[in-house]
Amino acid sequence: MAYPKAVVAQPMSASLECNAHDALIIISDDFSQLANNPLRDAIAAQAKVDSRIGKQVTLLVINNKRVVLAPTGPLNRDYDDVRRYFDAAKLAINEAKASGSVNPAIYLPNINADSRYQHALEVAYLGTCQALWQPLEAREYHGEAIEPITQIGLVDATEQTIKAVNALAAGQYAARDLCGTEPERMAPPRFADYCVDLFKGSNVVVDVIDDLAVIDKNYPMLSTVARASYAVEHHHPRVVKLEYVPEGEVTRTLMFVGKGLVYDTGGADLKVGGHMAGMSRDKGGAASVAGFMKAVADYQPKGVKVIAYLAVVRNSIGSDCFVPDEIITSREGVRVRIGNTDAEGRLAMGDLLSEMKDLAKNQINPTLFTVATLTGHAARAMGPYGAYVENGPARSANISRKLADNGDLWADGAEVSRSRREDYDFIKPRTLADDVLSSNNAASAVTARGHQFPMAFLAIVGGLDKHGNDSAQPLPYVHMDIAGSAVEGGDWQHGKPTAASVSSLFASYCL
Repeated sequence: MAYPKAVVAQPMSASLECNAHDALIIISDDFSQLANNPLRDAIAAQAKVDSRIGKQVTLLVINNKRVVLAPTGPLNRDYDDVRRYFDAAKLAINEAKASGSVNPAIYLPNINADSRYQHALEVAYLGTCQALWQPLEAREYHGEAIEPITQIGLVDATEQTIKAVNALAAGQYAARDLCGTEPERMAPPRFADYCVDLFKGSNVVVDVIDDLAVIDKNYPMLSTVARASYAVEHHHPRVVKLEYVPEGEVTRTLMFVGKGLVYDTGGADLKVGGHMAGMSRDKGGAASVAGFMKAVADYQPKGVKVIAYLAVVRNSIGSDCFVPDEIITSREGVRVRIGNTDAEGRLAMGDLLSEMKDLAKNQINPTLFTVATLTGHAARAMGPYGAYVENGPARSANISRKLADNGDLWADGAEVSRSRREDYDFIKPRTLADDVLSSNNAASAVTARGHQFPMAFLAIVGGLDKHGNDSAQPLPYVHMDIAGSAVEGGDWQHGKPTAASVSSLFASYCL
């Protein structure tokens, strides 16, 4: 996995020597305020004959060195945020690469003093990594040299900053690979294999459950989703378990369940009208969880234990597929009536969440998460942002608000949603034959509170409804729906995966 590694670049001299880098990317809202007088004067002279400077990304040659000017645009308005640097860096690195640069450096000469931009340099680097990522299938076909830029200098960065952003970039690259790879190359067994290889030699323990009898017994809802895939051996489901234990004392435990639908046909409620295209990205939640774990493995934060379960499955259509009206008894003993087979992610994760909840009872300061590209409603309601829905203990601890606030500082935006009584009422049983409905039979995007009520379902089938603020053992739980933020531009078929939530989690719990 070849991501462009960050290295420390020295401050510029008047001759633009910058640690032997072959291009200098300058990102700023005002190039006339550069402290480096010769550089400022050279840019000012060029601006007299090139009106693009300060308005769009522009390549100059100054003292025989490539200089790429990337304007951020305004930074002082209420609605501006650090994505101005992220977006400018994406454009700038593509311009540098097109000019022949293979070893550029990023320079942010006058970072806005506003606290919104305190991580602007790190975010700019992560923006270049987003721009330079190429799909795993492309790299395997063309070779890793498909992207010639293998390192990027960060002017004035500290060694600690370099360590952090390299760990984060490695995690994001893994998340993009897992999310963005086509469904046969990343079928459940090969998804699991990627994870095994990813953590080889690290301090993350990997356990892959591939025995169908074990899956049928321990994870009946996941088994139900996977049932139609049993006819094709290389589509068989996997449960991937990851665990990181830090050196020394553990002060908190993070516990994740990730949705890894390697392909979602919709099942018997088949996706039609072109809506199946892009459903190989429905594994974005599990991909982000694995990516976060990779960042943890590389950074090795103290005090934080991390456990992750990934539900890696294919929702196929076939003679044995599950159908609406079926009643499935979950691991928790809850009788689930199927409302729509295209609402499969909550089923795939539910039993793993139940097992995780039982494990959490004996962990130190646990917080539970589900991470999933779960609903079209999240994308409709929140646009390109994640939607975080939390239970009472998580709300009391302000967990989602802290994650969202950190996300704003790291170009990983999200909105906080509330869990309400209406969400539990929506899925209550209609007969004595069942205990809960998995969903209604309409698209979530046209269903009121379509991204909130699935959290209520997950809380019930995971047994977390018994661990609220009113219980003897409250357990904080946050459901992270990243359906709107998992790919660029909302283009599930062609957009690059974003590794949504990885930066927020890393900044909140590792730094």
